[in-house]
Amino acid sequence: MRLNLNTKILLGFGIALGVLLLTTFVAYYSNQRLAYYTQQVQHTYQVLQATSDLRTNVRDAQGSVRNYLLLNDTTYLPQFEVAEQDLSRQYTILRDLTRDNPRQQQRLDTLRRALDADTRDLRMWTDRSASAPTARDMIRRNQERLEYIRALIGRIKYSEDNLLAERDRNQEFYAQTTPIALVISAILAFLIVGWLLSRIRQELAANAALQQELQQVNDEVARRISIIEHLAEQVVLGDYSVKIKDEERDNLGRLAGSLNRMTRQLSETFGALENRNQELDQFAYVASHDLKAPLRGVMTVVKWIEDELSGELSEKMRQYLDMMKGRLVRLEDLINGLLAYARIGRTEQKLEPVDVSELVDEVTDMVVPPDFQVRIPQPLPILVADRLSLQQVFTNLIGNAVKYHHKGGGTLTVSCQELKKHYEFTVADDGPGIAPEYHQKIFLMFQTLRDRHTAESTGIGLSIVKKIIDEQKGSIRVESAAGQGAAFIFTWPKQALPTSPEPAPAGT
Repeated sequence: MRLNLNTKILLGFGIALGVLLLTTFVAYYSNQRLAYYTQQVQHTYQVLQATSDLRTNVRDAQGSVRNYLLLNDTTYLPQFEVAEQDLSRQYTILRDLTRDNPRQQQRLDTLRRALDADTRDLRMWTDRSASAPTARDMIRRNQERLEYIRALIGRIKYSEDNLLAERDRNQEFYAQTTPIALVISAILAFLIVGWLLSRIRQELAANAALQQELQQVNDEVARRISIIEHLAEQVVLGDYSVKIKDEERDNLGRLAGSLNRMTRQLSETFGALENRNQELDQFAYVASHDLKAPLRGVMTVVKWIEDELSGELSEKMRQYLDMMKGRLVRLEDLINGLLAYARIGRTEQKLEPVDVSELVDEVTDMVVPPDFQVRIPQPLPILVADRLSLQQVFTNLIGNAVKYHHKGGGTLTVSCQELKKHYEFTVADDGPGIAPEYHQKIFLMFQTLRDRHTAESTGIGLSIVKKIIDEQKGSIRVESAAGQGAAFIFTWPKQALPTSPEPAPAGT
């Protein structure tokens, strides 16, 4: 498993820190042991000194009594008393010093008994008359006990000498190994840190090279992506002839190939679609234009019948003729609607400042009966637009609100809300409303929700409105429910979108 740079740095510093901690522990332990054995050596010297002093006190006590007996000099007796006290005090010191050594404590117990016996015997000799024979008798009788005491003291001293030798060796060992351990630990720490720094430098150099390589790759990818973005922008603008020259066999290369195939397919598809649209437009223009002539002829014939045979026509026949004229008028409106729908986007727009409030007033005068009221709660904006297109939108929306109202009169409300790039206009009425399931259907051509016998309608008005708004890159929707009126809401750009008119088919 390959570790990243941060992990390596942390691991290396962790090892170095561990070595330093180990070094500190070793140094601390060695110093503690060195101090311990130094203290033990000093303690052993104290025991040896106390042993030597005890032996001196025994010798002084013996000498004081012996000198008293040999010289008959009572001044030696106080010296014996002092020696006896020193002997007791020195024994107590030696016993306290060897409290941690059970074996030495046992020897001191034996020595205590021997010293007590010797002291009693010496005190007995101080009560006798001083003479040389008496002194010789004391020396002979105490010689064996004195040798025994000296042997006990010797064993105590020998044991302490052995302890001193052992403690000297331990002290010397830790005195020598402590600096060696410190030096070795420092060298290990230095080597680890040096290795770590070397690895960090190598990793940083490798990362720098990798970053440079990645930057080159990113620059190349950005360049190729910008080419793809340029192709996408050209496609949005309608240019399907652009191609990407990218022969790399990676994802971007495959994407470039797919985009090239897409633009080629789009070019072919839109070319075929444009031809079809031109054919349909040609058909709509020609059919609509050619249908008007026979339609006018039929209307003329109906008028002739009414004028020349007015006395011979029955009431039933007159109803039939009126019905025929209504159907002919509706047919003419349908043809005019088809022509208007086909002309959208083909005629050159005349951009000019349009006061929307004045425009709505003009539309109201044309299509709103006197028993209807049109309310404008707040001033409508003034914008630069094709006046005829915007007038056609308001005419169809307001006219529909009047035409499909279920009462003899009503109220229409025209309002506007300013958005970031658009104005949002609302044409609301208090009519019968539109059920939600028909909100999308009403914008389709030839769709109407009323019986054509009740209200003459071609079903093209809202289709024309939607096409005009689509040409302006706006949107339209309806908010309504059955019995609650309807509100048509559409957006119109603040900045006019002029379009180049397509050539109309010949003969129009």
